[in-house]
Amino acid sequence: MRDRGIYLLPNLFTTGALFAGFYAIVQAMNERFEYAAVAIFIAMVLDGLDGRVARLTHTQSAFGAEFDSLADMVSFGVAPALVIYEFALQDLGKFGWIAAFVYCAGAALRLARFNTQLDVITDKRFFQGLPSPSAAALIAGFVWVMVEYRVDAYDVRWLAAGIALFGGLTMVSNFRYYSGKEINLRKSVPFFVILLVMLAFILVSTSPPEVLFGVFALYGISGYADGLWRLRRRRKPAAPLQDEEK
Repeated sequence: MRDRGIYLLPNLFTTGALFAGFYAIVQAMNERFEYAAVAIFIAMVLDGLDGRVARLTHTQSAFGAEFDSLADMVSFGVAPALVIYEFALQDLGKFGWIAAFVYCAGAALRLARFNTQLDVITDKRFFQGLPSPSAAALIAGFVWVMVEYRVDAYDVRWLAAGIALFGGLTMVSNFRYYSGKEINLRKSVPFFVILLVMLAFILVSTSPPEVLFGVFALYGISGYADGLWRLRRRRKPAAPLQDEEK
């Protein structure tokens, strides 16, 4: 059977994301944690582009989907786990590497569940569980903030373990997270939307570590808030029917 080859353009973005994840691992081993955190954010941006590029250029393929999943495991599973372990968790002994492994295993299970449910997802507005890029961004943002403010990693080792466990367990949870997939980039939008995008870029550029960590921390909490809100709505008793006036 003739080899059909692979599409170059979308897989270039996937390769870039894979390289950024590998670079983050190398920098963490060299204790250059700021570079490692930035590399994870770069991987997240590239991962968001490869799928959109493939759809816009009609170059989707089974190879690209598998390659993207494997690259995600490195960039958003192994890399963040190793970064936070090298940064703070190794001071906790066995509990430290267990916390890092819980995150890594959570990312693997999250990706496997996502791949097997692609054909059965009915509401594409929401993800089931925290997406692995967002969990990785939460860890990278935390490490970046700590490095930016020169906080001793030993002083925040338990907080780091909590964030790793939170990210790992939330990825395999059933909480809903807004996906934004219904946003059509080719559709016209009001002028104020462009202004909001510009303000968002300005806000991030003023203080990237704090803003990015804050955004993804709020996103991580949003799933729990949505779950509590829906649970409260289900438990709310129905208003009693009043007798009709005679």
